[in-house]
Amino acid sequence: MRLAEPILASWKAHLGLRFEPRGGRTILAERRLDGPLVVQKSLHPEGDAVCHAIVVHPPGGIAGGDELVLACKAGAGAHALLTTPGAGKWYRSGGALASQRLHFEADGTLEWLPRETIVFDGALARLESQVDLGAAGAYIGWEVVCLGRATAGEGFSHGSVRFSSRITRAGRLLWTERGAIEGGGAILRSAAGLGGHRVFGTLVATLDRADATLIAACRAHAAVTHLPGLLVARYLGDASEEAFERFTRLWELLRPVVAGREAVVPRIWST
Repeated sequence: MRLAEPILASWKAHLGLRFEPRGGRTILAERRLDGPLVVQKSLHPEGDAVCHAIVVHPPGGIAGGDELVLACKAGAGAHALLTTPGAGKWYRSGGALASQRLHFEADGTLEWLPRETIVFDGALARLESQVDLGAAGAYIGWEVVCLGRATAGEGFSHGSVRFSSRITRAGRLLWTERGAIEGGGAILRSAAGLGGHRVFGTLVATLDRADATLIAACRAHAAVTHLPGLLVARYLGDASEEAFERFTRLWELLRPVVAGREAVVPRIWST
């Protein structure tokens, strides 16, 4: 079968980042890149202790056959915040699978706060994440996924999205989840699935102890479960903007507890 998007024409990209403390300042100590996935500049909008990095995929979208890998390590005493400048777009595929793999390691503090992911009708996408925490590592991260393009009158009638995520602390499993959504499948309509909604998201944060006041405040913005060592929040609805706003409010509540710092919104979100 002839593929509309040959694998030979696809993008293979790998970006490796390492953040370390230097005299009270978190710096981007190492940056390794191969292919079109880059960090243009590291920033310190909230002082020396926290380094913000904007991860950019210059092609602007992910097509069939593309393979993106983002690996990041925050050393002990370092605090890194990663975000993206805009929505990630997964284009319709002619038959080849596209994939994104995240591998994060944190002995310090690491935050992964990307803009939403838009999966076009007909896309074949696989999203994988692995977070390995040291004994004192802290992590806050989220993913927001929108199936189809509502503004274009597009649903998700064919294609597929596959997910897997795993979080460990000192080699011990804290969280694992796997799932698959088929375009036009029953899970899109099922009450046990998406219930007819097109946008869903998950936020996770390391949290050993939480008082009832904090959990109640979080539940004003999303469905929240406090597991041993981890808080998990879910969004299900029809607007990626609403999901992003709700998760931002959760982050503002959780960051002082998880990372010991008030939330400072990345400047790129205002552009």
